[in-house]
Amino acid sequence: MFIATLGMIMTSPGQTYVVSIFIESFITDLGISRSLVSALYTLGTLVGGFVLPLVGYQIDRRGTRIMVFFITALFGLSCVYMGYVQNTIMLGIGFIALRLLGQGSLGMVCTNVINQWWVRRRGTVMGISGMVGSLISLGGFPNLINWLLPIYGWRSTYVLLGIILASVMAPLAFIFVRNHPEDYGLQPDGGESRTFRSRKRKTAPVGWTEAHWTLREAMHTPVFWILMTSLAAISMLSTGLFFHIVSIFTDSGLTPSLAAAVFVPIAVTTAIVNCGSGVLVDRVPVRILFAAGLFFQALSLLMARSLSGATFALVFGVVLGVSSGLIRILGSVVWAMYFGRRHLGSITGFTTMITIAGSALGPMPLGIIRDLLGSYNLALIISAFIPILLGIVAFFIDSPARLAEQTQEHEQDTNG
Repeated sequence: MFIATLGMIMTSPGQTYVVSIFIESFITDLGISRSLVSALYTLGTLVGGFVLPLVGYQIDRRGTRIMVFFITALFGLSCVYMGYVQNTIMLGIGFIALRLLGQGSLGMVCTNVINQWWVRRRGTVMGISGMVGSLISLGGFPNLINWLLPIYGWRSTYVLLGIILASVMAPLAFIFVRNHPEDYGLQPDGGESRTFRSRKRKTAPVGWTEAHWTLREAMHTPVFWILMTSLAAISMLSTGLFFHIVSIFTDSGLTPSLAAAVFVPIAVTTAIVNCGSGVLVDRVPVRILFAAGLFFQALSLLMARSLSGATFALVFGVVLGVSSGLIRILGSVVWAMYFGRRHLGSITGFTTMITIAGSALGPMPLGIIRDLLGSYNLALIISAFIPILLGIVAFFIDSPARLAEQTQEHEQDTNG
């Protein structure tokens, strides 16, 4: 759990809440427009996202340990590369690498590490991990970058991040990560297991029942598409909001420093909600938590239209943190909850591709509307209706237990 949490924290250089701090430097130093940066970021996110099903397949095939190591090492090299970007084409390539390896691959494989080692306590463990990760990544990284930029410049800052990833995170992952508890005669959650013993297979847990869906089987269920659409929408809207947050604040007469500072209440609230919802996700119906996260996302978009003063901006951060905390936990555990662990890499590879494609659509419309109309207001109002509608649909999501019952009934009818 510790290494997986550290890995999720270290996805930050490829996440929008960190990239957004560099946006003004890209525009000024490279002499390109905000719309072009938004378009490049969208393209990089889309191209990077399309590779994720292959990454997910490799996770199932080769295991989480070796994949965490290689992804982290390559991600570190990508950050070093960003320090040497000189033109539009190089920036686009850099965005592809950051989004593929950071936001996509590293976050996905580290989440799978926890999902493989916990089942009954999955929500609680993921909540603890999310709480720690949110405090450090959302609360610490934007302000760390905001502090480093005036001292070292954006190029040296990216190189420093890359060195830390390649020389610290990658070796730690290789030393401490293990693939499956069953490989060591253990059950998930650290429970004791009765075992069979033989020369070829020393231990084999018995009495453990868990549904294991393939990607193709999961795609034939309505709940799969409802969950994926909701997560993709949240990814799209929150990415657009984070990407332009400095510009949104300055348009309201607030300072870039306050825009960076608002990540602190976002992080603290996300951490608290992470921990609480991690416990709730094993006890409260998923549809209720999903709907709540979507409604809070809609509220944050409406609040962003008029950030009148520092106090209101901090309240905006709290609201956004509630939505981020709920959706982060649900997005981390819901696929393993519904569809099991055996094919989790393939399932999360596909779903992460879609959610990242959704996130790619977020920055560009906001940037274009801002350039055309001089304001984000229209885009924010239209965007708020999306989570409201999905929040209503979310109430019709079946529980994992009910989905399993329906599957068993279908199999019995087919066999009969």
